[in-house]
Amino acid sequence: MKAHSARVTSKNFREFAGKPLFRWILDTLLSMEEIDRVVINTDAREILAEKGLKDGDSDGRVMIRDRKPEICGDFVSMNLVLGDDVANVASDAYLMTHTTNPLLSADAMRGALARYHATVKAGEADSLFAVNRIQTRFYREDMSPVNHDPDNLIRTQDLEPWFEENSNLYLFNRESFAATNARIGKRPAMYVTPALESIDIDDADQWALAEAVALYNARKGS
Repeated sequence: MKAHSARVTSKNFREFAGKPLFRWILDTLLSMEEIDRVVINTDAREILAEKGLKDGDSDGRVMIRDRKPEICGDFVSMNLVLGDDVANVASDAYLMTHTTNPLLSADAMRGALARYHATVKAGEADSLFAVNRIQTRFYREDMSPVNHDPDNLIRTQDLEPWFEENSNLYLFNRESFAATNARIGKRPAMYVTPALESIDIDDADQWALAEAVALYNARKGS
């Protein structure tokens, strides 16, 4: 969780539909008995304290780790940050997500965990990442079709599905991380997350869209 945000100022700590953005995914994780500990790797410990969050909160389930200076910055690979956490926090499995996925539900994460454990146990995968399932017509910049034949127009729902990594969550273990030095191992499984839960906030437009969905969900649930 970085203090700085390039495209949306102070994004992680801004008020989002009634509470700071980081609290949305944090509160969801803390609601899950499947999650033993929530590790926050950050260069913003003081800002979190100002927002009411300290190391050891929630009966010790929250661990705040100060991000080392050499892995701070907008151009540092997240895999380097994860590598530092994996090296210092022991666990049978790691679930990585972002504050910028505020709409991701506990049910979606439970589904991903179930698929991860099942595929690892069966020897079918060593890691898992979340995706969007997309069935639409794609073109290259030169207007050549990518995944369809313009001369044989079929319904989009009959096109071969494509899968977009959406950054909502990653599941891996220490062994799979060591094999690739990355959150995606050598034999990953994919998990489709619900479309309205999968908005990843990178810019102002995505912020507005995600907040509109959050407010709609709040009205619908009231």
